[in-house]
Amino acid sequence: MSVIKYSSLLVITFLMALLSFTVESRSHVDVIFHLRKYGNIVSGADVTEALKDAWNDACASLRPSAVVIPKGTFKVREGEFKGPCKSPVEVRVRGTLQAPKHPHGDSWITFAYVDRMTLSGGGVFDGQGKAGWEKNDCHKHISCARLPISLRFNFITNSIVRRITSLDSKNFHVNILGCNNLTFDGVNIIAPEDSPNTDGIHIGRSIGISILKSRIATGDDCISLGDGSKRVKITNVTCGPGHGISIGSLGKYTNEEPVEGVIVKNCTIMNTTNGVRIKTWPASPVAGIATNMHFLDITMVNVSNPILIDQEYCPWNQCNRKIPSKIKINKVSFKNIRGSSATPVAVKLICSSNLPCEEVKVANIDLVYNGIKGSLTSECMNVKPIISGTQNPPICSSSYTTK
Repeated sequence: MSVIKYSSLLVITFLMALLSFTVESRSHVDVIFHLRKYGNIVSGADVTEALKDAWNDACASLRPSAVVIPKGTFKVREGEFKGPCKSPVEVRVRGTLQAPKHPHGDSWITFAYVDRMTLSGGGVFDGQGKAGWEKNDCHKHISCARLPISLRFNFITNSIVRRITSLDSKNFHVNILGCNNLTFDGVNIIAPEDSPNTDGIHIGRSIGISILKSRIATGDDCISLGDGSKRVKITNVTCGPGHGISIGSLGKYTNEEPVEGVIVKNCTIMNTTNGVRIKTWPASPVAGIATNMHFLDITMVNVSNPILIDQEYCPWNQCNRKIPSKIKINKVSFKNIRGSSATPVAVKLICSSNLPCEEVKVANIDLVYNGIKGSLTSECMNVKPIISGTQNPPICSSSYTTK
């Protein structure tokens, strides 16, 4: 990403954070635990211990409370903020929290086992990822050194993350595990397009996750859904650069749980390698299922693979493509998708020869290709989609081994 583009993203983030500070509605709190009560909290200070103490006091409060981090830039070595808490807790980040430059461990900030939590304030979590990206080769090698994920949400329930920014994570920006009824609203995620493995938001084994009105620009999937993701709603998200919005990859490990009930709606995807994608590994160790997934009302801008089902996903030849995927994909729809493709093959539906995709609906696809490598087309394998409405390109204009 050019310096000008990256600087523009930072300016947009600052303006959104400023706006959020003035208009953000406050949840009801009775007790404020301001970080300045816990020591000499000046810009540039290490507030690791102060933040821990403030969290412990808030979590123990019998009345709804808030931890307030003031404006300024503060260093946090590592933070684990665990419940259960005795009443609702809000963490208001108004300044910038900085991770250590040099990678350490697999997590930076973790929230775990908390019910009725709010993370807000318009502040920034700066992962200082540049120092770690050159060491991040997990996209090429299985046995690699894991870098810290910036924000982990483990077993969080009935909670909201509102108007915060994650900047330059070393690994994933946000990882969600075992959560139920968790909403991300007005979140900004920013890293250069050449930053490896910096997925914006990754969801795994969680139910009732909503991502609303957010802007994600990163070096990997803007949003990725792992196994066990159920009742996920993604609306009004702007994604790009990055690798698009992906379900999967699935089928790499044993004991994976089904993915079901996903809606991606009213999103804009720009200058990404993929648009909306479902990906599964060949040679899956066990059978699995991904079902009831719907992508609608989406604008593509210069996207290399706007619509993609890829059941031969095998990056860096880490698997055996000759063995079909055992993940069953069914009840999928792609509707009202328009814009531009950066490549001539705008729609790819490549399903498993062992378990062909079923009940795939494709309706009102209107894409254009302005390049010089051929005319706009599509490819299908092991699928017979139900087609209606506009077809630009003609759906399954190139089919082979179709069952």
